[in-house]
Amino acid sequence: MKDVYEIIQKILLTEKGTRLSETENKYIFRVNPAANKAEIKQAVEELFKVKVTAVNTMKRKGKKKRERTASFGRTAHWKRAVVTLTEDSKIDLV
Repeated sequence: MKDVYEIIQKILLTEKGTRLSETENKYIFRVNPAANKAEIKQAVEELFKVKVTAVNTMKRKGKKKRERTASFGRTAHWKRAVVTLTEDSKIDLV
């Protein structure tokens, strides 16, 4: 198994993520694009000492960026995971 810090890159603190964590006990993470749902579940359970019921993943496309010249670049593609916890589990974000 990979290191948990290679799988979970960071927790995303957005308006949608905050709403999901308060109402539905779901948390959003930026994860390694090569990680699968089973690895993400094990990493979250090991890292935060919680019980995970479901993991949903989605690949996000990188955005086009333009410098001051006519050439275009692109930000990196990344993967997002929405992790659902049991009712008695909670991640303290502060």
